[in-house]
Amino acid sequence: MAFQKLQFNLLPKTKMLNHSKTFLRQIKSRRSVRDFSDEIIPIDLITNAIKAAASCPSGANKQPWHFVVISDKTIKKKIRLAAEKEERAFYSFRASKDWLKDLEPFETTWSKPFLETAPSLIAVFKKIYDVNEKKIKKNYYVNESVGIACGVLLTALHYSGLVTLTHTPSPMGFLECILDRPKNERAFLLIPVGFPAKSARIPILDKKPFIVDAFIAKLTFSGNAPDCLATFNLFSPPTKIPTMFPYWS
Repeated sequence: MAFQKLQFNLLPKTKMLNHSKTFLRQIKSRRSVRDFSDEIIPIDLITNAIKAAASCPSGANKQPWHFVVISDKTIKKKIRLAAEKEERAFYSFRASKDWLKDLEPFETTWSKPFLETAPSLIAVFKKIYDVNEKKIKKNYYVNESVGIACGVLLTALHYSGLVTLTHTPSPMGFLECILDRPKNERAFLLIPVGFPAKSARIPILDKKPFIVDAFIAKLTFSGNAPDCLATFNLFSPPTKIPTMFPYWS
């Protein structure tokens, strides 16, 4: 594998802080939406978002993901019917009482009209393995890699001015069948994307508080250990003491 020099643009600290504040303000406005307009969205917005997701890190650079964009009304109808079949089972007997109780404030039911109303759906598949020259090639950290890519995908779509929903009917094997995916792919996430309906509602939610606890970290190197091996010895002092090593919880 060839290497090249990293091109890194070091920003002034003031500009770095301004960028971080702007991003935080914008990403905090992202919300999951279930009421979509049927207005068509430019395909370039979705394409660019997927390209951003595909730039994510992955285990051994295997890039174990596949994105399928669905805009055809007939296919969206099939997906909705299949998803609602699974959702009926979920609400009828699969879900525990505690799970259903936690869902009550969101007013969700087995009915998923957004799977047809949203102008586009993005089905994300994870590749358990790759097939190269008829040989099976193992992929590594598949769930972690695809999860990171999905996070960037949602962020890019939001940044582009679109709204999304992370939909996870369980099981999702019907997507592999409807979209004719190969045996090495498993459905990971289904993302309706578009513009919000004028009547769109979102629940009023509280996010967990951001608390900075402090700890003291002492880094020691063993003379007998390999050069690359370092040992962290962590000592827990009383909280609320500022240190060089903040811990976010």
